[in-house]
Amino acid sequence: MKRKPGKRRRGDRFDGRWLRDEVPAMNQFMPYLMPNRTDNEAYMKVDVDTRPIDAYLAKKNEGLTEDKYTYFHVILAAMVKTVVHRPRLNRFISGNRMYLRNNISVAFVVKKQFDDKGEEALAFKKYTKNDTIDTLHTSIMKEIHECRRADSVDNSTDFMEKLLKLPRGVLFVLMKILFFLDRRGKVPYDLIKTDPNYASIFLTNLGSIGMDSGYHHLNNWGTNSFFAVIGKKHMVSDWKEDGTNDVHPVITLGLTLDERIGDGYYYSKSLKLLRKILENPEILDKPFTEKIDY
Repeated sequence: MKRKPGKRRRGDRFDGRWLRDEVPAMNQFMPYLMPNRTDNEAYMKVDVDTRPIDAYLAKKNEGLTEDKYTYFHVILAAMVKTVVHRPRLNRFISGNRMYLRNNISVAFVVKKQFDDKGEEALAFKKYTKNDTIDTLHTSIMKEIHECRRADSVDNSTDFMEKLLKLPRGVLFVLMKILFFLDRRGKVPYDLIKTDPNYASIFLTNLGSIGMDSGYHHLNNWGTNSFFAVIGKKHMVSDWKEDGTNDVHPVITLGLTLDERIGDGYYYSKSLKLLRKILENPEILDKPFTEKIDY
């Protein structure tokens, strides 16, 4: 008997559908053989030629004096579109089972002030297949403005501050309980609704503070299986077969994924799609669901 679309079955979580017979036996067994997400990290690095993005941003920002489109918006939109068309990237493993996430969500850290004492806030947004870079840009700017309000405290930060007021012994026991609940998808939603470790994509923009891209680990807490790092813009020298040298600006992306949710071939094709989108960013003006030849 076929399951009705959207109907929740026994074993499904509030945030994902348990992939029972849709996953090969080897992939189903891997979580038992290698149960920790941090022990299954696949790191990839890709240089993105910024010339097409620069031309695209110049057009998008014509007439804008504030809340301009940036590399961050283009790269994040490209990643969301990639996940729409490469849905295995939206899988996660918890409690030795593999799930397909119900939504596409992104999380990032917002620095309230750019100084040593500036606090950080956590932003968490969900997107649909019908979103475009314009709807994404609007929602992100709204979230950033909200996070930078002096009196704003995101849900996750507020929860952590309350936990830290507990005696150390009590906190230790409570964290053991929370990890137990986390593996079973039973952590109260109000505690994790803005937790970036439960997002499809956790993105950090080191380029905004002048740093190069690099490796970043995954976490065993939560369900995040796709961590991305944006580095600063820099020049590279690209030698061609005819002996000519093309010097051009690039941004390096560092991508860390849980190798249990996909294989090398799937990741290779996903990177190919991501690069295709970033080389043709006008694609992002159309709904993310629109297909692309790559």
